[in-house]
Amino acid sequence: MRCPFCGEADTQVKDSRPTEDGSAIRRRRFCPQCSQRFTTIERVQLRELVVVKADQRRVAFDRDKLARSVRIALRKRPIDDERIERIVNGIVRKLEASGEAEIVSHEIGELVMDTLKEVDAVAYVRFASVYRDFREAQDFKAFLGTMDKPE
Repeated sequence: MRCPFCGEADTQVKDSRPTEDGSAIRRRRFCPQCSQRFTTIERVQLRELVVVKADQRRVAFDRDKLARSVRIALRKRPIDDERIERIVNGIVRKLEASGEAEIVSHEIGELVMDTLKEVDAVAYVRFASVYRDFREAQDFKAFLGTMDKPE
């Protein structure tokens, strides 16, 4: 693993531990060149996912982007980091288990919304407001009206 500070290619693993949910390995590393320490996280990746955007562009799936979106929606909500990580892992597993190498961005957004709806209503509305591009208070009012209706 290359050192992010000096670029040295030969760094040393000083400690390896599984994450709390066992879905990844956290490694503490040391660079003998610049003496800096840093952490890497290793995860299982079942397949290379490609996201098909609305304009038909294809981009590599970015787990970190998904995690950022979920964290923003859950900001200042009573959900701890470990649970957020499990939520993101669950979404990624569902995407990988779909069997498709290409996933339409709309499907990812709907999957995130469905998951957040089960976890926290405020986060669900926050995510929906960005995902569905709410522009006015009426957009919120209409969306909140749909939340009261049973599915």
